[in-house]
Amino acid sequence: MIDLYYWTTPNGHKITMFLEEAATPYTLHGINIGNGDQFQPDFLRISPNNRIPAIIDNAPAGGGEPISVFESGAILLYLAEKTGRFIPQDLRGRTDVLQWLFWQMGGLGPMAGQNHHFATYAPEKLPYAIDRYVRETSRLYGVLNKRLADREFIAGAYSIADMACYPWIVPHERQQQDLNEFPHLKRWFEAIAARPATIRAYEKAQSINSAPTIHTEAARKLLFGQDAHTVK
Repeated sequence: MIDLYYWTTPNGHKITMFLEEAATPYTLHGINIGNGDQFQPDFLRISPNNRIPAIIDNAPAGGGEPISVFESGAILLYLAEKTGRFIPQDLRGRTDVLQWLFWQMGGLGPMAGQNHHFATYAPEKLPYAIDRYVRETSRLYGVLNKRLADREFIAGAYSIADMACYPWIVPHERQQQDLNEFPHLKRWFEAIAARPATIRAYEKAQSINSAPTIHTEAARKLLFGQDAHTVK
């Protein structure tokens, strides 16, 4: 039913987590971003921002032609609405999930991503940039920890908000964060890690990419050397 174009990044894991939780049939297509697969014309037709993940729904609600969706948050929302799963139907509950989904998309993901970049991938280690994004990641962990102090999951019941946030907490050590400093977040994190669907999703990742990504100079240019002239 769903063709998932995917690589083993936090944004990719969000979608396999949902599909495994919802028991939705899907076919996984590996898009090796270190090799430049994201620039292939067939992929750009469904993901014009040359980023994974993207999906094609071959059986959209109501029938008709297949629908393609890019951007991980949009995909999670699309799948939740299609299946009627992991998003409340009432106004207040739905709004609660959506605001935390967008919190991840606009905050936790980008800030943790910059943390990764300047601490791990940047050819020159800039203390100001590393400190800036490590601190901001810590602040966001603190926000999430406070949110989880009086509830099991981010918006009450397990939802796409949790699926969006969890993969960005998995590399917490790489982000220079100690989960012991965030006890409510740690409890939540361990509960999601133990879910059978989460385990299956991360096992699927191993079938696609079993080795750590090696950032050769060519891969570095592909991933970090783009500007308007590279948009084709």
